Amino acid sequence: MTVRAAWLLPNGQTREDTRLAPLGTMAPDSAMTSRDGVIAGGNPLNATGVAAMQLQIATGRALVQGTAAQGAYPVAVTSPESLTLADGHAQFARIDSVVLRVLDALYDTSEQTLARVEIIQGEPLATPVAPTLPPAALRLWDVTVPAGASAGTGGITWASALADRRHYTAAYGGIIPRGWGLSFTGSYPGQYRDNGTGLDRWDGAAWQPLEPSVGWTAVSLASGYTNNGNAQGTVRYRRITIAGVPFMQLRGGVSWATSGTLPNSGNILAAVLPANCRPALLTSLPIAAGGVDIKLDAQTGGQLRLISSTGLTTWAALSGVQYPLDS
Repeated sequence: MTVRAAWLLPNGQTREDTRLAPLGTMAPDSAMTSRDGVIAGGNPLNATGVAAMQLQIATGRALVQGTAAQGAYPVAVTSPESLTLADGHAQFARIDSVVLRVLDALYDTSEQTLARVEIIQGEPLATPVAPTLPPAALRLWDVTVPAGASAGTGGITWASALADRRHYTAAYGGIIPRGWGLSFTGSYPGQYRDNGTGLDRWDGAAWQPLEPSVGWTAVSLASGYTNNGNAQGTVRYRRITIAGVPFMQLRGGVSWATSGTLPNSGNILAAVLPANCRPALLTSLPIAAGGVDIKLDAQTGGQLRLISSTGLTTWAALSGVQYPLDS
């Protein structure tokens, strides 16, 4: 067998089934159901077009949830599975779904007891949609079958026809890897998921990013200063938190007209920074300016001041400046 399911066969689960199938307590979906999905690792259950109307599903493991009374089935595909799609409709395109499905005669009318990879055919329509799945079926891929597609007409263009519909699951307490359908509802406060750039935590009502993305805010420069000094870009700032400590980050560069002469006594801001973006203590930082090192003072009143030095020319760089705001 190349598609194996644990806790299914009436004549007993083999030791090999037990070793291959993803057993254990998986991430819950409700009090009595588990979150179904693919088990991450490599590129499990990947789809590849191998002929005009034929694709191949790679090896991998997954959890397929049946009804609440039925429970969840751990499944392993141990050898690539080849599937052939039916020819396209004469007039309309359709969307077929490639699924991992468990048939269990104790709970359905199939009169079979097995797990398999199969195609569930969609309905040809002017605007086709993916088919509704039966119970105990996990959608892996959607395939758009163009009108008139067949082996004789060149078949399916796999690069554009395949849509990845794999979503992922993990053991209880594990972080859910990112996959298709990221907008799923969390199951319990304290659950974590990968959002693609960081982690989200479910608070019981919504997903909360652990480190929210914070955009940059452009400053208003004092008279005599212009942006893009030394081609560093517009001067901007943002307040972030690192390991629980609030920090200020700066980027960009300023320039002025006269070499060695700082306008406005070196104070570069026309309007001081907001109260929550000011350091609790005067903070001095070395920066590059006109080919020499000078000092930038981040003042408790919200002003940023350049402190001149010998050899200064007409620009100062703020990119990379970062300093704590607490005491």
